[in-house]
Parts: sequence; C-alpha cells; structure tokens
Amino acid sequence: MFFSPAGARPRTWEASPSEHKKWVEVFKACDEDKKGYLSREDFKVAVVMLFGYKPSKIEADSVMSSVNPNTSGILLEEFLNIIRKKREAQLYRNEIRHIFTAFDRHYRGYLTLEDFQKAFKQVAPKLPERIILEVFRIEKYTLPFFWLLKTSFTPQRSRSRKKDVRT
Repeated sequence: MFFSPAGARPRTWEASPSEHKKWVEVFKACDEDKKGYLSREDFKVAVVMLFGYKPSKIEADSVMSSVNPNTSGILLEEFLNIIRKKREAQLYRNEIRHIFTAFDRHYRGYLTLEDFQKAFKQVAPKLPERIILEVFRIEKYTLPFFWLLKTSFTPQRSRSRKKDVRT
C-alpha cells in the first residue's frame, strides 16, 4: 500500500472492449485527413477528448519523441498503447488518492504523525514504530497527498505546512 524504496508500480490493466472501441473512434476522429497517424496537434486534441486536459509541451514532446522516427506521427497501435498507459496511471493515482483520503480523517490534505501511526496500525500492525517515526524525522513536516505518489520514503518539503514532529 505505501511505497518501499524499491517502488511500487501500477498493476497491468486492460481496457474493456467498449473503452478500446472509444479510443479507436477518438483516433479516427482526430485523424481528420485520414493519414493513418496523429500529428502532435491531433494527439493533443485526442487527450483533451479522452482525459479532459490539454497535454503540456513537455508531455507532447515526450510522446512525440517516443514514436517510430520512420513515421510522421503516432500510429493507431502506438496511440492505443500510450492511452492505455495513461489510463492505467490515472487509475493508480485515483487508488492512491482513495487510500490517502481514508487515512486523512480530518480532510486536511496531509497526514500528521498521529494519522500515519493509526493508518499503519490498521494495515501493518507489526511494523516497528521506529520506522514510522523515521519517515517523519527525515523532513519534520506533515505528509501531503503528493508524497504518496513518489517512489520512496522521501517527503516533499512544503513551505505552507506546519511542522508536526520535533526531534
């Protein structure tokens, strides 16, 4: 549930046939000239249609640099793979947010040491208390939601958060 230094990875997820069909339809709708691939701008429109946001320049650059250099854009199979990975990551983040919300009993957007201790007593009752305290000793800050999305026990500094633990 929480991350280990080795890192947790999203589980492999497969789209339902109806979702797969929707992705193909979006690809075809965005490939207005019927060229058989999506240009950079076509891809951005497809992401807006599927995920509701316009990809950043960095995200678009990353995707375009990962496609086959012998093609002029993103082919259908590449597009389906990219969208599957994006959807998988979206589901994983939603799962983490759900878990975090369950432990954030006061809906503050961060976990205090007390919240964290109670959470671990529920999910890992045999975990030594010193490990939980070490997480907080590292930075001496509360743990915001986005900390859980990282792949190690390294809390992000947040200047707007109050210190919760003093060592």
